[in-house]
Amino acid sequence: MTRRLRSQDWFDNPDHIDLAALYLERFMNYGLTPEELQAGRPIIGIAQSGSDLSPCNRHHLELAVRVKEGIRDAGGIPIEFPMHPIFENCRRPTAALDRNLAYLGLVEILFGYPLDGVVLTTGCDKTTPAALMAASTVDIPAIVLSGGPMLDSHSRGELTGSGTVVWRCRQQYAAGEITREEFLQAALDSAPSVGHCNTMGTASTMNAMAEALGMSLTGCAAIPAAYRERGQMAYRTGRRAVELVHEDLRPSMILTRAAFLNAIRVNSALGGSTNAQPHLSAMANHAGVKLDPQDWQVHGHDIPLLADVQPAGRFLGERFHRAGGVPAIMHELLSAGQLDGTCMTVTGTTVGENLRDRVASDREVIRPFEEPLKERAGFQVLTGNLFDFAIMKTSVISDEFRSRYLSTPGREGQFEGRVVVFDGAEDYHARINDPSLNIDDHSILVIRGAGPLGWPGSAEVVNMQPPDALIRAGITSLPTIGDGRQSGTSASPSIVHASPESAAGGGLSWLRTGDIIRIDLAAGRCDALVSDAEIVARKAGGVPAVPESQTPWQRIYRREVRPLSEGAGLASAEGIRGIGSGVPRHNH
Repeated sequence: MTRRLRSQDWFDNPDHIDLAALYLERFMNYGLTPEELQAGRPIIGIAQSGSDLSPCNRHHLELAVRVKEGIRDAGGIPIEFPMHPIFENCRRPTAALDRNLAYLGLVEILFGYPLDGVVLTTGCDKTTPAALMAASTVDIPAIVLSGGPMLDSHSRGELTGSGTVVWRCRQQYAAGEITREEFLQAALDSAPSVGHCNTMGTASTMNAMAEALGMSLTGCAAIPAAYRERGQMAYRTGRRAVELVHEDLRPSMILTRAAFLNAIRVNSALGGSTNAQPHLSAMANHAGVKLDPQDWQVHGHDIPLLADVQPAGRFLGERFHRAGGVPAIMHELLSAGQLDGTCMTVTGTTVGENLRDRVASDREVIRPFEEPLKERAGFQVLTGNLFDFAIMKTSVISDEFRSRYLSTPGREGQFEGRVVVFDGAEDYHARINDPSLNIDDHSILVIRGAGPLGWPGSAEVVNMQPPDALIRAGITSLPTIGDGRQSGTSASPSIVHASPESAAGGGLSWLRTGDIIRIDLAAGRCDALVSDAEIVARKAGGVPAVPESQTPWQRIYRREVRPLSEGAGLASAEGIRGIGSGVPRHNH
């Protein structure tokens, strides 16, 4: 017996001919026929994340044509609809607010409209987790189509990675090595084509995570946006979306704990963004998967760095794709016994079957597991009297940073420093060059008020640069700590995502400029050397003030949001999943 499709409850419901007529008639006004909608053909939504407000995803407006053709050729009916736009670079106060907002909107669309499956178009950082969070909540057949990175970019004869070049140029500008015009031109040079960041920033990382989780076709994530293969992948994704409906292969069958642990390991091997931690944690929560903060340490820390891609390495996305991309990285991990090859994927086959013969073709870009760029390149999980959880990206610890801070004989991996505390980015920019702060090469810069409650949304501000005077003296980085995030394109080994955050009464709220912090990476500890009695006295003074909510959504967000350690999702959304197995009430 043929399984009855979800959309048939709208369009082919013999018990409610009046309602079927109501649902059908307005789709006629642009040329669809009742025969199409009543034929029992899968109706596939295309969640369109591209728009003029989302330039990194804008080419999905054209790719959707190929998706539709794939859906049609496989016997389905495509219906395209917009997602809430998310653009990392320009959304203020931070695009972190929009991940949860886009999630909520997409859940309502996937649940409340006559859709049997969906193609999730992703690209810019938070479009991927927002889409996959919603797909898990509703749990109808879903597949990710990444938009792909920009072509490799060059400036003044050098590879110029998007995002990464800005952090490098701001140091050069502070040192007086480049002019304002040269700074701006280098940044403009880093965006040579359609697509998202061509570095292994958060965009490339999260699309790689979608593939590692099994939610996109093998090889999808790294194809540059401008390549012909991107359009071909769009067509194949559309075809596969229809097949997923016929097979009733849903996200809940793919997004298992084993799949998430695979993703953590792949992130380490890629030198992926620290933003992967809250995004994967939020996605796991919505999938009903228990992902403990320590999983990043237990399952990811000892994985070696295999991808020589900026910011942890040298190359960019175009050459990474040509070297074999995400499948080649996963092949190395699988061959070394570091992946679960039995996990199911949207291909209808397992991870292990998908990775047959996916050996890297360029060993300069993708290293063998036995010959990595760095050993143990995953996130270091830290705890202490300042926070219960924070992470540090170890793949970007430079030789110079390690020599200066982590190589004291007899105390390897440990360092102490006097802290200078800033209340938000405005305070940092206003005072970083104040000589009275006495910032030297062993100071630790701390920023608070940057978490989900404090900003609100959590901002990418922890990768603070030293004062201009230190940069001119050759000190290009200092240890930094914060309750916010940092850009995935940053090469700073910051300690980020400190939870609880200062606005929730976490330890950074009582920290003072002049305190000494001891960091012990071997023990996974970060502690302020302040007496318990003094801490109690300081806590009595309350937490630093945070800006007022400026919009209704900011107010709702602050009331609902979880800490970064738990993914910064919405408390009231927890436990709601699998709702697509039913249908909503009729509207008349």
